Amino acid sequence: MGSMPGCSCATDYDAIFDDRMARRELEAYRRRGPQGSTRRLIGMLLAEGIAGSRLIDIGGGVGVIGHELLAAGAASVLDVDASHGYLAAARAEAERRGLETRAEYRYGDFVELSGEIEPADLVTLDRVLCCYADWEALVARSTERARRIYAVVYPTDRWWVRAAARLGNAGLALFRQSFRFHVHPNRA
Repeated sequence: MGSMPGCSCATDYDAIFDDRMARRELEAYRRRGPQGSTRRLIGMLLAEGIAGSRLIDIGGGVGVIGHELLAAGAASVLDVDASHGYLAAARAEAERRGLETRAEYRYGDFVELSGEIEPADLVTLDRVLCCYADWEALVARSTERARRIYAVVYPTDRWWVRAAARLGNAGLALFRQSFRFHVHPNRA
């Protein structure tokens, strides 16, 4: 446990979002394309017009949003993630698609790195707030970097979502994992 160079995250994201999980998600993306809320988010961004735009994808996972927007005409993507496995998968997929010259990958906690990151036209956080305890700091730092569009997907604060989070977190604690799933209030 503990932190890795470039990330003083209290949570060891690599323990949960590991190489194996990244491979499975990348294989699913290659077979079926973007799914669910990610597909809807991409559709909304494309409808707004993204040609020539620069994207910061926070917690970008295997790079689905970045790959899709680059293919649709975005100029570049910066994928910031606290998982080495996911960054490696995203980078490999960009190379496979011939997009590597327009993609950059940074390992670490975005809140800590935000001062080093230039603003971009688009900032996305797809199912990231639920993985971060201090959502207010993450929202504050990430909105400062969005010039035109700020797009976020997060779980709705409902009793059954909170119950599922408590159950999942109990299982994580049982296996001594530091990661916790968070359901933040919708008021923000």
